[in-house]
Amino acid sequence: MRITVISGGEPGARFTRGLLDHLERSPDLAGSQVTVIANTGDDVSLWGLRLCPDLDLLVDTLGTAKGTDPRPSHVVGDELAALGLEPRWYPVTDREMGVHVARTAWLGRGDSLTEVTTHLATAHGVPEHVRVMPMSDVPVETHAVLDGPEDQRAVHVQQWRHELQRPAAARFVVAGLDRANPAPDVLDAIRGADVVLLPPSDPVLALGIVMGVPGVRDALRGTSAPVVGVSPVVDAAPAPEPLAASLATVGVDATSGGVAGLFKDLLDGWVVDPADASAARAGSRWATSAHTGPLAGSAPTDVAATALAHALSLRPEA
Repeated sequence: MRITVISGGEPGARFTRGLLDHLERSPDLAGSQVTVIANTGDDVSLWGLRLCPDLDLLVDTLGTAKGTDPRPSHVVGDELAALGLEPRWYPVTDREMGVHVARTAWLGRGDSLTEVTTHLATAHGVPEHVRVMPMSDVPVETHAVLDGPEDQRAVHVQQWRHELQRPAAARFVVAGLDRANPAPDVLDAIRGADVVLLPPSDPVLALGIVMGVPGVRDALRGTSAPVVGVSPVVDAAPAPEPLAASLATVGVDATSGGVAGLFKDLLDGWVVDPADASAARAGSRWATSAHTGPLAGSAPTDVAATALAHALSLRPEA
C-alpha cells in the first residue's frame, strides 16, 4: 500500500503519527509505504537561520530519537533576548535551535531542502518506510496583509500568529509560490499513490498552500487514488480560534461543508463528525466517524483509521 499524506501544523503531524500507529497494529497493512508532503509556507528566516516549522514538527513527531532531556531548555533564546537580538516573539528551544543551525549550514553548502529534510529524518529516527518531504525546494513564505490607519502592511504569518495574536487580515499573500516547483517526487507520490489523505490541517494556511504549488492540485485531481479528507471543524462546536481566523480571512464558513467546498474539485471522500448531520450527505463519497466516535476528542489513531478505511472502501477493487 502506498499512502500519501498532505500535512501541515500540529493536526497534520498528530494525524500522521496516528496513521503510523494504526498501520503498525494492522497485519493486513504491513509493509505500507507512507509519503508525507509538508507545507513550507510557514518557513521563515530569523537570526540568520532558516526555520521550517511544519517539517520539523513532522520529523520530531514521527521519529524515535526524542533527545536526552525531556524538559525543553531555552538558554539560547534567553541569551539572544538578553543581547537585544530581534525578534523575541518566536518560541524556540535549544534543541530546535540546533536543528535550525544544522539546516542552515546544509543549505549553505548547497543541499536542497529535500536533502536536508532526509538528513534530519534519518537523524531523528523516522522509520525507513516513511518519507517526509517539503512541498517545494524553492523558499516560500506566507504573509498576512493587515489594514492600517493609512495603508496596508504585510507581516509574516508567524509574526501574525505569535506576536500579533491573529488580528483580522484582509488577505494572505504567499511570496514565492508562483515560481515554486514541486519538490522531486512530490507529483509522483500523488499520482502513484493507492490512497491520498488530507488530515484536519488548516485548509487555508497549510493544505491550501501545498495545493497552490503549480502542478499539485492538478495531480490531486488526476490521480487514480481516492482522495479523502478529514474535516478540521465540528459544526456543533466553535471552530478553534486559529482555524476560525484563517477561514474568516478567505470568507469561508467555519463548517464541515464550508471547508469541504475548498476541495470540492478533488475530494472523493470527506470524513465528518457524526454531529454534523448537514455535512453527512447521502452517497458513498461522504462518511461520518460514527464507528470510532466523534472527531472532537478522538485519538489520532482512530481518526486516521477512519479516514484510511473510507479511502480503501472507495478504491475500484473494494
